[in-house]
Amino acid sequence: MAASKSGFMKDALILCAITLVSGVCLGFVYEITKGPIEQANIAAANATYREVLSTADSFSTLEGSEAKVEELNASGELSQYGNVGVESVLAGTDASGNVVGYVFNTYSNDSYGGLVSLSVGVDADGAITGVGIREISDTPGLGLKAQDAEYTDQFLGKGAEALTVTKSGAAGENEINAISGATITSEATTNAVNAAIYYLHNCME
Repeated sequence: MAASKSGFMKDALILCAITLVSGVCLGFVYEITKGPIEQANIAAANATYREVLSTADSFSTLEGSEAKVEELNASGELSQYGNVGVESVLAGTDASGNVVGYVFNTYSNDSYGGLVSLSVGVDADGAITGVGIREISDTPGLGLKAQDAEYTDQFLGKGAEALTVTKSGAAGENEINAISGATITSEATTNAVNAAIYYLHNCME
């Protein structure tokens, strides 16, 4: 009985030691990889920003926008576009430091696959210069077509205060043609863009 108890304690100590060593190793690996991962994420984000606002050389958080974003998301004003929100607003500047436009990071939780997050570029005149999908988990061949230029290019030059989705195939000035077989995703992405437009028209000084 004593030998059995001694063996149990020995096994427990070995397991504890293995767990401790594994934890230390995982922590060490995390610290080594954390920096490179953060840098890769920043580089990917900047690539998307340049894609949607190509006239800008650098991007920084728009002064005063963080408090306004928090206030807007809490106000319920965006609920007219479904379960959407604004994550951040960036000012895009050229090589001389002049503001040439803005990038709005927005999202909708109403897509077919759940969350879809976008970056929306807008020039100094308020016209959309690009829409980039940062995250989406929709169906390949259907909802994932929201990433294709054939769909996102529809937003270029739009300056309306709100956009709607049409299934007619003949979108008007304030309309976006739905992706065939993916109306839910089309509406979610369009409403995420509407969140950016709403901020532009109601929260910018």
